Amino acid sequence: MEKIKNTLKEFKQFAVKGNVIDMSVGVIIGGAFSKIVSSMVNDIIMPIVGIFTGGADFSGLFYAVDGNKYATIEEAEAFTDTINYGMFISEVLDFLIMAAVIFAMLKLITKLKRKEVEVKEEPTTKVCPFCKTDIHIDATRCPNCTSEL
Repeated sequence: MEKIKNTLKEFKQFAVKGNVIDMSVGVIIGGAFSKIVSSMVNDIIMPIVGIFTGGADFSGLFYAVDGNKYATIEEAEAFTDTINYGMFISEVLDFLIMAAVIFAMLKLITKLKRKEVEVKEEPTTKVCPFCKTDIHIDATRCPNCTSEL
């Protein structure tokens, strides 16, 4: 029974650590961000890419393993296995476009972030020109060598 209590205590310490909570929030926000990026790629970027590629759809490209010619993937899959290289090409293009969109969005977000204002610390000491020791900034006489400043 004591081992169970210790295990539960350890789990509680692990679960409420800041890193686990931060990671959870990151995963949730990442899921929402993924929907935004997917919509941007599918609804905005891909139609533009379609204009430049003449509306080419690679997803229908395949090779039937038995060597026969079939009109569609579905027809070929009814008789034999297929190598759907067109789907692979489409997924690679989707990935590249999505990666480019995420890169551009992150660059934009970084640019929009306010730059932190650097706070310059006011010096609190100065160096005595005679004995070269640090003294208070407001001192008029060095406490070490008694020189007037």
